[in-house]
Amino acid sequence: MGVVDDPVQQKFVELFGPEFGHGKPFDLNLLRGALEALGSPQLALPPVIHVAGTNGKGSTIAFMSAIAEAAGLKVHAFTKPHLFQLNERFVVSSRFADDRALLGVADDVARVAPALTQFDAQVATAFLLFREHHAALTFIETGMGGRADSTNLIASPAASVITPIGLDHQDALGETLADIAAHKAGIIKPGAPTIVARQSPEAMAVIEARAADVGAPLFRCGVEWDAHASHGRLVVQTETRALDLPLPSLHGRHQIDNAGLACAALLYANAVQIEDAAFAAGLESAAWPARLQPLTRGALSAPIRAKGGEVWVDAGHNADAAAALARALNDMRARRGGESTVIVGLRKRKDAAAFIGAIAPGADRIIAVPLSDEHVAPPYIASLAHRFDTRAQTAASLTEAMQDAAQSPAPRVLICGSFLLAAEALAAENA
Repeated sequence: MGVVDDPVQQKFVELFGPEFGHGKPFDLNLLRGALEALGSPQLALPPVIHVAGTNGKGSTIAFMSAIAEAAGLKVHAFTKPHLFQLNERFVVSSRFADDRALLGVADDVARVAPALTQFDAQVATAFLLFREHHAALTFIETGMGGRADSTNLIASPAASVITPIGLDHQDALGETLADIAAHKAGIIKPGAPTIVARQSPEAMAVIEARAADVGAPLFRCGVEWDAHASHGRLVVQTETRALDLPLPSLHGRHQIDNAGLACAALLYANAVQIEDAAFAAGLESAAWPARLQPLTRGALSAPIRAKGGEVWVDAGHNADAAAALARALNDMRARRGGESTVIVGLRKRKDAAAFIGAIAPGADRIIAVPLSDEHVAPPYIASLAHRFDTRAQTAASLTEAMQDAAQSPAPRVLICGSFLLAAEALAAENA
């Protein structure tokens, strides 16, 4: 990800090489040694809430950050991927890290361990930055998996959080939900409360076994706590506290689940005390780009909006994300009517059949487009859509697809399938 003229990303590439794809070997020994040489910064962080899962990790962290900040607290956060510039991954004391700080710390890491992979170096950089600046909480998102993920050198988190687990990155994590859940559950640590979103029985069995093995208190959605929308409000209920909150600012039914998980995580972590008013304010103010984000005032969406239509962008790229988007499109259709055109671009390594099969129930038409990196051929995406009885065609670019979509009366357009396509859409909207 990232733009060509990002000096921080260029520096990391110069120092540590390009970021690995999903064939990266799971080996933490080199990073562990580097952190020891750097003074073990991961052992001196503000209380850490460590987040793994397949979907919703970034949104859950966005909600937790907004709630904590509404309570007047500073937070650190490390997330991935980024849309435009690498410093989006590093939030230090509630602000994106500036280029100078990142470049300086990257040099420090390279002097100690020049052989680190780029992602390992990013993790080490985050830990160093977080150790040196004040915050009340630290939110860390796994890169992939959990058990042998670079972020999993956090030995004693205030809490471990597991978002919904689905099929993704099977080339690295295994073919079954149980295989993938075993990786994700690797962040569960002895004595640390583990807060878990609703899961398939297969995934939950793995999580429960891991928690029992290491002696971690387990708090499961639908068992020890729950969250649901009721009469235009979000209700979060634990065994000791009930929150009656506004619906979250982020769109889609799945964000109700993510917001509830964020609230539960902060309650069970018990690292800071937060009043009900801060939970409410945080849910209303949380922002997370390219998660069912409406485009409302820029150049890309203008022709659609001029016809009374709407444009949405989402970076979701696996089947579970596509299913959530299909539900959101059907909800929009139920409220406002009209047809939905879905513009899709998928990276080559993605399961195109699973994604299209999941998004098709919410799409009246699919337009397949290429990406700037290796991608699934648009004609193949269109052929998959036809298998699911969905009208489909191809376009040579996002711009061409948007021009075609604008021919429909009051069109509803969703751009999805890849962070690359989402970033392209947001850049065009803001040009």
